[in-house]
Amino acid sequence: QVQLVESGGGLVQPGGSLRLSCTASRSIFGIYAMGWYRQAPGKQRELVARIRSTGTTNYADSVKGRFTISRDNAKNTVYLQMNSLKPEDTAVYFCNAVDVFGSTRASWGQGTQVTVSS
Repeated sequence: QVQLVESGGGLVQPGGSLRLSCTASRSIFGIYAMGWYRQAPGKQRELVARIRSTGTTNYADSVKGRFTISRDNAKNTVYLQMNSLKPEDTAVYFCNAVDVFGSTRASWGQGTQVTVSS
């Protein structure tokens, strides 16, 4: 079971940018996909971006054109570049490994808090 640690969150103004990092305890090369999720207070966790082992990416409609998911296999790290941030992006952001069925495979970590001021 891969362990994941998120970092890079913080407080930003609307329109600002952040880059989140997700570092894995082992190689992510053989994992079907890696995903970034977020959970706002009182709301369900939602998928915001996913990158498959092939390099194919998927994004929630709410973040398309603003967020970019990428990975560095040599560093066992997945990134989420977030630009043009909006207050509705405020949430705790998590990463996880995703199998071919769309199920997450690792335990949820602490996540990293992203706060976009209004």
